[in-house]
Amino acid sequence: MSLPVARRTALAAQGFADPRPRGAPTRRHLQRVLSRVRLIQLDSVNVAVRAHYAPLFARLGAYEPALIDDAAWSDTARKPRMLVEYWAHEASLVPVDDWPLLQSGAKRQGWWRHYGALAEQSPSLVDDVLAVVKELGPVGAGAIEKEVAGASRRAPGAWWERSEVKRICEWLFGMGQLTTGTRRGFERLYDLTERVLPAEVLARRVDADEGARRLVANSATALGVATETDLRDYYRLGPQVCRQAVEELVEEGTLEPVRVATWKQRAYRHRDASTPRAVSGRALLCPFDPLIWERARTERLFGFRYRIEIYVPEPQRVHGYYVFPFLLDGELVARVDLKSDRAAGVLRAQGAFAEPGADHGRVAEDLAAELGHMASWLGLDGVAVGERGDLAPALREAAG
Repeated sequence: MSLPVARRTALAAQGFADPRPRGAPTRRHLQRVLSRVRLIQLDSVNVAVRAHYAPLFARLGAYEPALIDDAAWSDTARKPRMLVEYWAHEASLVPVDDWPLLQSGAKRQGWWRHYGALAEQSPSLVDDVLAVVKELGPVGAGAIEKEVAGASRRAPGAWWERSEVKRICEWLFGMGQLTTGTRRGFERLYDLTERVLPAEVLARRVDADEGARRLVANSATALGVATETDLRDYYRLGPQVCRQAVEELVEEGTLEPVRVATWKQRAYRHRDASTPRAVSGRALLCPFDPLIWERARTERLFGFRYRIEIYVPEPQRVHGYYVFPFLLDGELVARVDLKSDRAAGVLRAQGAFAEPGADHGRVAEDLAAELGHMASWLGLDGVAVGERGDLAPALREAAG
């Protein structure tokens, strides 16, 4: 398989070969995106837009944020919950039907596993937290702390530190006993999982081997063509678990081993992956978009070296604090450092940088149009282009 073919296969798998809706996107469009990407990463950074809103904008264009809010954090007879929070790639929204796969034992426990010792040492604290959530949920960690502390004062010798309450909340979340009932702003409000997910989903039992196969198959669906390490990274599976699942999926014909030109590792193509003759259109990709979150894969596919520089001291940053790569007709052609300036009512492109060989004029025109579309979606009045980057002059002119 040539690299351009692999690239188009990957883009199609992620939904970038699908046309954007002509009208307002609906739950049907959301479901189509989810059937491709399989999960949406959450992140607390809110410089331009929250991370979980951005991948839908990249694929669907302007949509009502309530579309994803309702799918993730509300449940009605007319609009049942489609998504639930759990540790998948990182903190993520995943389809409700995938919950049993993530609870199967296929996936390694995350950082919260270290709080298991506290749970074993303090079973009454676990009981107290669960009792508070049962009575008050959905409820935030701060309110849980106050209630548990109040109970502790009435029970001599059972005082719990607030940090311990938070740890138990995270441990129970990781164990699947608590999940997010809803959110207030971006604050997670815990609830009992049994009150959030349908009984038939909770009752579904999947063993670890089947869970691993299905998670790797999901990864392959989302990636189109991928190395074993790419497949492993999508849900952060263990090496041996993923390798065994890949072998079994190859044997049953779900995955086809392939060689991609310039890739050192063997790759695997999902049998249902499509390869369009061309990919057109444009999209701004947030740092946590599943197309690009695995930086080594991004470099292999697009020749685009990308690093998030949030934690880099400002004088040492190359491109900026929160940089969106720009996808144009199947290539990553530029990157732009974005910030929503609510006070001024503008989307600030604080830096704009073209990739080597890119046509500055053409890229600037398309990037300016997409930035204007994003600004309108965010309720901002326009785009303001800063001074940094070789693309900034052309972008400033194109943005008017």
